Amino acid sequence: MLVQATNRLRQASARSRSKHLFDRAKGVFTDGTTRASVERDPFPIYAQRGEGAYLVDVDGNRLLDLNNNFTTLIHGHGFAHVSEAVVDLLRLGTCFANPTEHEIALAELLTARIPAMERVRFVNSGTEAVMFAIKAARAFTARPAIARIEGAYHGAYDWAEAGQGVSPGKDGWDPIPIPTPTYRGTPSSVADEVHLLRFNDVEGLERRLSAASDRIACVLIDPMPSRAGLLHPEPTFIEALSETAHKYGILIVADEVLNLRQGYAGASPRYGLKPDLVTAGKIIGGGFPIGAIGGREEVMRVFGTENARPLLPQGGTFSANPVSMAAGLAAMEAMTPDAFDRLEAMGERLRAGLRASIASRDARFSVTGAASLFRIHPKRVAPLEYRDAHLSAEEAWIMRTMSRYFLEAGILLPYGAAACLSTPMVHSDIDRILSAFDEFLEAKIGPEKERAK
Repeated sequence: MLVQATNRLRQASARSRSKHLFDRAKGVFTDGTTRASVERDPFPIYAQRGEGAYLVDVDGNRLLDLNNNFTTLIHGHGFAHVSEAVVDLLRLGTCFANPTEHEIALAELLTARIPAMERVRFVNSGTEAVMFAIKAARAFTARPAIARIEGAYHGAYDWAEAGQGVSPGKDGWDPIPIPTPTYRGTPSSVADEVHLLRFNDVEGLERRLSAASDRIACVLIDPMPSRAGLLHPEPTFIEALSETAHKYGILIVADEVLNLRQGYAGASPRYGLKPDLVTAGKIIGGGFPIGAIGGREEVMRVFGTENARPLLPQGGTFSANPVSMAAGLAAMEAMTPDAFDRLEAMGERLRAGLRASIASRDARFSVTGAASLFRIHPKRVAPLEYRDAHLSAEEAWIMRTMSRYFLEAGILLPYGAAACLSTPMVHSDIDRILSAFDEFLEAKIGPEKERAK
């Protein structure tokens, strides 16, 4: 306990400027920050600048960044091609009421790469992309309800978020998932129009979709639900989803705002999923605000204005702004098939190394993820659905302890979210992550085994 207290004091001393800024921020922000997703332990680490795969905080600490603004920065910080594209635009104008050539160029890149994207519509965030994808499905099918995966994160639209933060009650989990609202005052009608599915549960999926097939417009699914545990989809589940949705005329919306980074064509082709609509964001903006809805031309016609008022009106002051378009194009052009392959190879090496450390110590941990994404779980068996991945109080403490250990080792490891690699990383960075994890297991598992003797 004395060693832990000493370490915490040393950490606080090394981040005194961050603490000062947090104290100042509490005078203007309700809880000291303006994003609920900002991690604090007990206060946030304030960034001063980024250098490739590293973040430098306001106290001068240089940290290997495995967060990359929640997987957005696939090229890390200060990527030269993006910087050059943006600097040129700043002199020419940053936003117009008129369209620009930049939006066409980025749309052409996306439609050429992503099979399901025959037409594209740009918005400003992942939340907005998911919202308009749901609206498009409703407009196309003339049905009000949606189905979505329990525990998965899809942004802040009322219907998209119902059921994303559920927890077991005092008697455990409800057999049938309940679309619990995320905030008090949510209209009760929202829950009536959201049908929760358990990931990788074929029988439950078929039963729930068939029971409300005349009201469900779409199934909203992240091909590898990140916030729910970075879960690997079972082929039988994807097959059942495709067959059942097609049978009842229900659209499939693949939320790839995060998981588009899984490959040159995105995540859906990787798992055999053929969506009607795809949402994108994060990496396609090169570090600037962006979102996109793409899909089959027939479905995307709901946005059309050629002959009459559109079935679904959509606009936005900053939608398709030239800065995000140009930055996104520069970032995505640099993500060639070779670049994706290199990131995937590093990801495979990292996940294999983490699993080897776990096996060598018979530790109660497991690893999930794919491509450049990974997540460590304080569970012996890798979770297959959100309920498996949900943390007990003890497991949450273990994860917080691990994040603190990594921070002392100069690594920003997200707590309760997917960690990711970036293109400026090299093999020595992977070695550093593996060493930190192995040392953490030695520090934690060794004493535990001794006490158990």
